[in-house]
Amino acid sequence: MSTAPRVLVVDDEPNIVDLLRMALRFHGFDVLTATTGRAALELAVAARPDLMILDVMLPDIDGFEICRRLRADGHPVPVVYLSARNAHRDKIAGLTYGGDDYVTKPFAVDELLARVRAVLRRTSPPPAEPAPAPPSPLRFADVELDPDAHLVRRAGEPIDLSPTEFSLLRYFLTNPNRVLSRTQILDAVWSYDYGGESTIVDQYVSYLRRKLGRHGPSLIHTQRGFGYVLRLPVAGSNR
Repeated sequence: MSTAPRVLVVDDEPNIVDLLRMALRFHGFDVLTATTGRAALELAVAARPDLMILDVMLPDIDGFEICRRLRADGHPVPVVYLSARNAHRDKIAGLTYGGDDYVTKPFAVDELLARVRAVLRRTSPPPAEPAPAPPSPLRFADVELDPDAHLVRRAGEPIDLSPTEFSLLRYFLTNPNRVLSRTQILDAVWSYDYGGESTIVDQYVSYLRRKLGRHGPSLIHTQRGFGYVLRLPVAGSNR
């Protein structure tokens, strides 16, 4: 049975589909393709790809809506958007709907492959090692993260996180009460070869704060001029 990562390429332009199919297969990936949003949703559920390269402008369902539906149904497949829409608001929208990266057209194949590998590294479970004790859930205040079950709870209530949000929270939970710079967070969560903007850290911290904040006071605080810190709230502070 093949252990190659399975990538689902979704685009309505045949030349792009053919290009990515050949490039990904050449570099050792197992490739599935779809040219419509409906076909993409069916394949994502049936084939369980390790990653999806998703065009935003499709003829039936746009890529943002596809990602929103997958996340709403509990499918954690990492998503790398591929789109001619390069406005900042489009990139923010894509990340808000649960995407993990955003590449604009025209694109360089080698850059896209580097982004795909980086997303797979930070979202794939680590390789199995012989006979280690099962990792204990990470806890801080009333937040609990179970790495094995991939579950997060706050005050006993489950919280639905994207793969990148999960990795970001895990990094904070393993470094409580320690001020973490944006560069440290970027290196730990997005990996050293991430080619995107460092503002993605601020965006994802904002998403994580919002989800955790539904069940209690803020625990991730801004340390102005330095970065962020996971700590208990200080009386009279709202950051």
